[in-house]
Amino acid sequence: MKKLFVSMLVVLLLSVCAFGNQVEIFSWWTGGGEEAGLLALIDELTAMYPGLEVVNATVAGGAGSNAKAVLKTRMLGGNPPDSFQVHAGQELTDTYVVTGKMESLTKYLEEWGYMDKFPKDILDICSYEGEVYSIPVNVHRGNVVFYSKKIAKEIGMTEEPTSWEQFLVLLQKAKDAGYTALSLGDKNKWTATHLFEDIMLSQYGAADYTKLFLGEESFNSIKMDASLMLLKHLIPFFNKDHASLTWQDASRLVYEEKAFCNVMGDWAEGYYKELGWTPNEEFGWFMVPETESFMVVSDTFGLPKGAPNKENALKWLKFIGSTKAQDIFNPIKGSIPARVDADTSIYDEYLQWSMNDFATLPLAPSIAHGSAAPGAFSGSLSDVINIFLSNEDVEEAKESIMWAAEDEDYNVD
Repeated sequence: MKKLFVSMLVVLLLSVCAFGNQVEIFSWWTGGGEEAGLLALIDELTAMYPGLEVVNATVAGGAGSNAKAVLKTRMLGGNPPDSFQVHAGQELTDTYVVTGKMESLTKYLEEWGYMDKFPKDILDICSYEGEVYSIPVNVHRGNVVFYSKKIAKEIGMTEEPTSWEQFLVLLQKAKDAGYTALSLGDKNKWTATHLFEDIMLSQYGAADYTKLFLGEESFNSIKMDASLMLLKHLIPFFNKDHASLTWQDASRLVYEEKAFCNVMGDWAEGYYKELGWTPNEEFGWFMVPETESFMVVSDTFGLPKGAPNKENALKWLKFIGSTKAQDIFNPIKGSIPARVDADTSIYDEYLQWSMNDFATLPLAPSIAHGSAAPGAFSGSLSDVINIFLSNEDVEEAKESIMWAAEDEDYNVD
């Protein structure tokens, strides 16, 4: 009996220790460079903390479209992961911070000496009422065109376009040569919104685009008309099956040299490298015409209230905020570090181009990726744009966008 009691006690203690030595990391990084980057982080973390078990809880779906729904169910149901991926800005603040679901990280950032290691603009996006609620692991750029160098040469592209007029000429040449000119994969609706917000940025300019979400610039303007008309002009250049493809599928059309180019965030660069391409050899890139700014998309991680393994979650958060972790993750992911003291020499030609623009150009928040506006507006805009791709009705689309903007008390005068 005594031996049985001792055995049961040992099992119980081992169970408690095993549970206490876990950390569940929730994300949507399931493919390409993003998955490889995450696994590299996990390998380093477990090397730093022997015996720590990382539960890699991933949910597939571009930009987290499926993961966000699963996460919301868990958070509202009182079953939070220890830490979860979330885009900086309204995606975190509006959904979980103002509803009291997150712990402030300010005191930890101060304790770790991190407060001055991130640009103020990025920490501001991660903050609410003066408190920081998530740690940025990277910065992505949203307004990029990736293109096949082989097809570019075939259609006579001698320089990268800086205007929509120049770009449209190239798209027509690609189409005439038998290629999909501009690939799109909007099976997950955010990709069409991603393209449209870049178009909006080009028509409004960085300053006025940002003012839209402060109520200082009107959605009801000729700039919105011009944005919708420009998107309409692009529709004939898309692949016919765009509604059944993911962003990876659309990017792969460029890789397979079936499409000339694709507008995507620079996670596509990580995807191309994962497929075996080398930057500026098989593929090139340029800023979405006339945007003249940097569309910011930042992946961050926070600490939910009631995290089952809080101390291990803090180990994870401290780690991903370090220079070491950011320099492990970002070259693989196809993104640039959020920290200001990263080792720039280890980043490839594309990422150094992105880092330079991040440091010198105006920054603009993304709608599709949760920085600029609440999820309700982003979701409504995605519905509007995806309907528009089918019916091409500019007036109907504009009216629907005005309704969505009114719901958020944005300026529509």
